[in-house]
Amino acid sequence: MTTAIQSAPPGRPRRTLRLTSAGLAGVVASIVTATAAQAHVTVQPGEVEGGGFSVISFRVPNERDDAGTTRLRVTLPADQPLGSVRTTPVPGWEISTKTRQLDQPIELFGEELDTVVSQITWKATGDGIQPGQYVDFDVNLGPLPESGELLFQAQQTYSSGERVDWNQVAIGDAAEPEHPAPVLSVTPAAAEGGTADPAATSTGDDGDASEGADDTVNEAAADADPSSQALPLTLSGLALALSLVAVGLAWSRRRG
Repeated sequence: MTTAIQSAPPGRPRRTLRLTSAGLAGVVASIVTATAAQAHVTVQPGEVEGGGFSVISFRVPNERDDAGTTRLRVTLPADQPLGSVRTTPVPGWEISTKTRQLDQPIELFGEELDTVVSQITWKATGDGIQPGQYVDFDVNLGPLPESGELLFQAQQTYSSGERVDWNQVAIGDAAEPEHPAPVLSVTPAAAEGGTADPAATSTGDDGDASEGADDTVNEAAADADPSSQALPLTLSGLALALSLVAVGLAWSRRRG
């Protein structure tokens, strides 16, 4: 008795390949979309100890493929005046500040202040932040509250004239808004004799953080955005998987 051997229909491998390719393409698109949604103006690091001075960075990625970022304007919290706000030079950028009058003076190193810095603007003198790039803008702030959150508002301007306001706040358990405001979380300082590193938190008489603290914070800010490295690796892995599926299906078809 002869047993008939049935082969798979010729169109099945090709159809399977199309479906597999479409599925992997969908995964790639989802990852790209999710990463783009996270590419907004943020504070680095996002959490610091309260009660003293700290160096933070406003991290600004360029989200446009056809324009550069030419200006960043940051408005400081109105409900939490900061007596000391100091910037550091950024190559290729001009820095200016605005001040506001306080209803109630605050004390800083034994002196009463009735005005504080309310706004900082960085303006590019050249091409600014190009597509696929980001820049950290450092600021030394203090004295910080003992705990809580500092809510900033940022406006990002592109060479095309487009302006994006990063000033939205999620309410309750709501999803993150489209243009979230940069937020700095302030935690209670470690008790004396705790595990805090004195070298990383020491300050001078004028409120400037020590050089060691600046280096520590800047290194942490530079390493705080793993998404820029994770995305290329993920996409490369998916492309390799797609290639292996295609080769396997083609080989199976030839054998059939």
